[in-house]
Amino acid sequence: MQELLTMSRKELNRLPVIEAVINRKMTQIEAANRLSISDRQIRRVVSNFISSGPAGLIHHLRGKPSNHHYPQESKDRAISLVRDKYSDFGPTLAAEKLAEIDGIKIDHDLLRKEMIIAGLWQENKRKVKHRLWRERKEHFGELVQFDGSHHDWFEGRGEKTVLLASRDDANNLVKARFYRYEGTIPVFDFWQRYIEYLGKPKAIYLDNHGTYKVNQRTALDEKTLTQFGRACEELDIKLINARSPQAKGRIENLFGTLQDRLVKELRLKGISTITEANTFLEADFLPKFN
Repeated sequence: MQELLTMSRKELNRLPVIEAVINRKMTQIEAANRLSISDRQIRRVVSNFISSGPAGLIHHLRGKPSNHHYPQESKDRAISLVRDKYSDFGPTLAAEKLAEIDGIKIDHDLLRKEMIIAGLWQENKRKVKHRLWRERKEHFGELVQFDGSHHDWFEGRGEKTVLLASRDDANNLVKARFYRYEGTIPVFDFWQRYIEYLGKPKAIYLDNHGTYKVNQRTALDEKTLTQFGRACEELDIKLINARSPQAKGRIENLFGTLQDRLVKELRLKGISTITEANTFLEADFLPKFN
């Protein structure tokens, strides 16, 4: 019986060239140049042809699952866990938690496709940027963006809290800590910890919150400073007040990420107090995040 071989056009075009090499009408180097492959590969192709005939030209994975094939059973298991435990997680975070907690390793891009098919995720179209991008500072500590985020960080499980956070403009290094409110004492505590750990920044970029800037219209002296402002002046730290949220977009983007990712991490850990949250931030979350 004659065997029926399914060959690609590329493989079919190789056949007369390899036959010419076998019949000594062409050298292997000439054949390699003709087929745009290496000398080593042409020797392997010729060897396969001698041992198996035309079938030796067919790729050995033809008709077999890809080396990168992910079993359907594992994909179904991953989607089931996402539906039960991580239904409001994004694909990247869900993939991380599947590997970390459930022992299921799946690429986040593959998980995204499966979540879209299962109706668990919708692709978000990127918004058109209307502002000019500002080039980052060159050196660490040259400029640090700072702000506070008032959010339901514990999802109703515990006390209300604000997250004070800084992000270095040069390398994106993040420091963060939870407090009960955004005021002078918490801000002093945050920056004392920051300076003791990382050193004194050259400038801090922040908003016009009353802790950072005197906003009373009755203050006629433009040099009137808050307690935080006076402390920074004494330490020779320049304060730069942003005129809009978009101007300090890097710290705003950070809060957008943390309000999604950190909230879910706190939920998984069952954390509902500021003390527990700060311990988790310092010992676990921030080292990984940075």
